[in-house]
Amino acid sequence: MFLIIITLALAGLKYFEVWRFAEMSWWWVIGAFALTFVWFEFIEKTLGLDKKKAHDDFEKIRAERIKKEFERNNKKR
Repeated sequence: MFLIIITLALAGLKYFEVWRFAEMSWWWVIGAFALTFVWFEFIEKTLGLDKKKAHDDFEKIRAERIKKEFERNNKKR
């Protein structure tokens, strides 16, 4: 997500000709978009980072379900 924000900020600064970004070539912006695309389409999937967040969420739900089950069993006794 950080990479997307940086890329969009770079494009916005170049488009609105802010400070030194006005003199910068559009190829830098296109390169940033290409790098962002490659990261999210290939590198992130290769490293398994796209599944890590889903796995962490699943583990949190699982832990809450186990905790609730133990609490329910303790109330029955």
